[in-house]
Amino acid sequence: MKATAVNRFRSMLDADGSVYGLWVTLESPTITEIAVALGLDWVVIDAEHGHLDWKEIAEHVRATVRSQTVALVRIAERDTALIKRALDIGADGIVVPWVETEEQLRQAIQDCHYPPAGRRGIGGERATVWGQCLPQHVDEAGDVLVIPMIESVAAIEAVPAMCRLDGVTTFFFGPADFSSSAGHAGQWEGPGVAQQILDVKQVIRSAGKHCGVMSTSIEDLQRRREQRFQMLGLGSDTGLLFRGLQDALRSVDRDRMPATSLDLAESPAVEE
Repeated sequence: MKATAVNRFRSMLDADGSVYGLWVTLESPTITEIAVALGLDWVVIDAEHGHLDWKEIAEHVRATVRSQTVALVRIAERDTALIKRALDIGADGIVVPWVETEEQLRQAIQDCHYPPAGRRGIGGERATVWGQCLPQHVDEAGDVLVIPMIESVAAIEAVPAMCRLDGVTTFFFGPADFSSSAGHAGQWEGPGVAQQILDVKQVIRSAGKHCGVMSTSIEDLQRRREQRFQMLGLGSDTGLLFRGLQDALRSVDRDRMPATSLDLAESPAVEE
């Protein structure tokens, strides 16, 4: 864990500033190295969706050492063993998907902290410098970042109670899943969802907490800043790659939409 980077991250948010980051889904640690080189404030290494294994997650975390870039791991679900493992390899914090109740968030907080405040076990891995720095690590680990994701309409009524829990200062929205839970699967923000998210964001901000969300374009990034979201995702590695490639292809009249089918016969033809 990088205590200095975590404290900087918190201080920027508390000063009503913005922190910018990248969602990492691809296996190459070079992606995270580029994020660090560009001075991004955070990366989220996605272990919920996609194909990253623990070796690859560790390589991404390792790419952030001795930097000001906070390394967060989004786990597959709220699970004590998954949280323990991500923190043991040196993550600065955990992103917890699909949190819908105060109790679920309380359990996640306990998973991230050592007794007596929680139930995290002490391991002789990277976080403790392989058991050589146990007291120092335990002192620092109390500042670990716990970031719940609000991804469903069912979570709305529990948000005020979640905001009253100690150990959480930042909430992150998942618009696509929020839309799905509202009956609009496949849409980033279905009918009425955009306003619902803004309403919940206001509840969180009024409680003195911070909010994050992914942006889908440069224009959307500016709009989210104006809406006073502070933890701003510039995009995912794959999304930014697609946007860059499509911009280049559009400039030479070769732009096309990809197909979901793996059948070559159904893929759009490319003229030579």
